[in-house]
Amino acid sequence: MKAIDMDTWLPSLITKTPQDGYELAVKLSRVAVKLTQPDAAVRDKLRPEYAGDSDALIAVSQVVATNFATVAAANNYWR
Repeated sequence: MKAIDMDTWLPSLITKTPQDGYELAVKLSRVAVKLTQPDAAVRDKLRPEYAGDSDALIAVSQVVATNFATVAAANNYWR
């Protein structure tokens, strides 16, 4: 992930398409992890633990789904 300028990385939740919105939801989720654990070496060390853990992967999906619901609402569900 590129370095994040915390002043400008999220100028808006508005996206052109639902797919763009989903990609934003994934980015929101990834940024949350990076901000929670800023040490890349620690994240890399932990990755194998959760990569094979179905409960952890389901939890990730739930976080992305919540972020996507937020983006979709902000975009009036692309109507």
